[in-house]
Amino acid sequence: MFITYLRRELVNRRKQTIIIAVGMALAIALVIIVNSVAAGVKDAQTSVLGSVYGVGTDITVSKAAAAPGADGAGGPGQRFDFGADAGSTADGSTAVATSRLTAGMGTSTFDATTLDTVTAENGVSEAAGVLALTNTTFDGELPDFSQMPQGAAPGEAAEGTAPTGGADGAGGSSFNVDSFTVLGLDPAASAVGPLSAVTLTDGRTLASGDTGTFVAVLDSAYATTAELAVGGTIDIGGTSFEIVGLVESSSGDASTASNVYIPLDVAQSLSGEDGMISSIYVQAASADDIASLKTSLETALPDNTVSTQSDLASSVSGSLSTASTLVGNLGTWLSVIVLAAAFLIAILFTISGVTRRTREFGTLKAIGWSNRRIVGQVAGESLVQGLIGGVAGIAIGLLGVIVVNLVAPTLSATASTQTAGGLAAPDGAAAGGPGMGGGGFGQAAQAAATSDVVLNAPVTVSVIVIAVGLAVVGGLLAGAIGGWRASRLRPAEALRAVA
Repeated sequence: MFITYLRRELVNRRKQTIIIAVGMALAIALVIIVNSVAAGVKDAQTSVLGSVYGVGTDITVSKAAAAPGADGAGGPGQRFDFGADAGSTADGSTAVATSRLTAGMGTSTFDATTLDTVTAENGVSEAAGVLALTNTTFDGELPDFSQMPQGAAPGEAAEGTAPTGGADGAGGSSFNVDSFTVLGLDPAASAVGPLSAVTLTDGRTLASGDTGTFVAVLDSAYATTAELAVGGTIDIGGTSFEIVGLVESSSGDASTASNVYIPLDVAQSLSGEDGMISSIYVQAASADDIASLKTSLETALPDNTVSTQSDLASSVSGSLSTASTLVGNLGTWLSVIVLAAAFLIAILFTISGVTRRTREFGTLKAIGWSNRRIVGQVAGESLVQGLIGGVAGIAIGLLGVIVVNLVAPTLSATASTQTAGGLAAPDGAAAGGPGMGGGGFGQAAQAAATSDVVLNAPVTVSVIVIAVGLAVVGGLLAGAIGGWRASRLRPAEALRAVA
């Protein structure tokens, strides 16, 4: 009887059924699309962060950079000092070059024994310390100052003679300051950290036997730009390193954490940062332990900065960040508003239908139908209408997700990193003579490592379950209110309606 009566009412009142189902379908479709895109944006952020901090890194420990001038920190920047006999001189020109490896301005280091404190905490599965450095190279061509008349300035010559020597042959100077990032890491700790998020493209990665050796692994993109290859060498801090491998980010379009990777002990020795590191990458034993582990580390390391993946996500900018904000704010609120409107429409149409069926419900009560049976009948009709809308909404939502994945929008993501700034003087610019300090060169600056990430909107079982749940809730809510309205009708009202 229930099914027969239900089918008849849905067919006879198909306009109401269609309106309620369409409203519910659009709301549920929007919820599915917004949730899927939000999950895709989150995956993209995780991919970008993984390329920088490594796959499986849940927490990073670092130290805030001291303000310039605080405790003697800061200063004029790197200096390149050359003695009177520096460089090689030929044809009236002196060629000078030097390379140094330092922790750039804005990068703070701390004692490597902090790693022991971290690994001793409960809930830590893996931990690895790294030392982020910048290799800055100065090279240039200057006039041979020893051949200049006493008291003459660079570029000047004796009266009646033209200046000679230098980069332009007329007493001028030219120099370049180039830099690249270097990351020192423990070759034996590959389970967590930057190298856990890379794919080997040529050669090999660092192995535990590389400790204390002058070998380097290069980012593939940097190696291509610098025209370097496996088997060749690269100068780091004035020392020649053998290139043993090339790597690229596992996410394909993202950049790796550094241009060059070398053993940690070698990096500490060449940079003068013996026994120091700049960051620790931590992998929690369980995702449920991340929040409590962060609190424990903050207590154990009050002078350090402890950040989780969600904290680090704020460092990602660009269109990916914009998409995250848009989905998180506008998308969520739009879904809530549309869903609330769909529920309201379902409730109003159900109440309206009950009002039009006053005679029908009054008659049913007169022939013996209980209030419970009438409420169940109305709730059943509304529930089926909600489920019809839910099925249609899931279909529309999945179609929308497929469209998003076919379009595959590319979002740019920029992660700020510390690097040294390069500087090149124009031809003929005075660069200072031997023995003079080139202050201000190689100062560190915030560099923007930009990666392009293709947005992929995944569909999970949880999203489908949420959609079905919303359809059921919407139908039951409308049915409960409509049924309550119908149960209040009395047989006398039906007789008046007939009259």
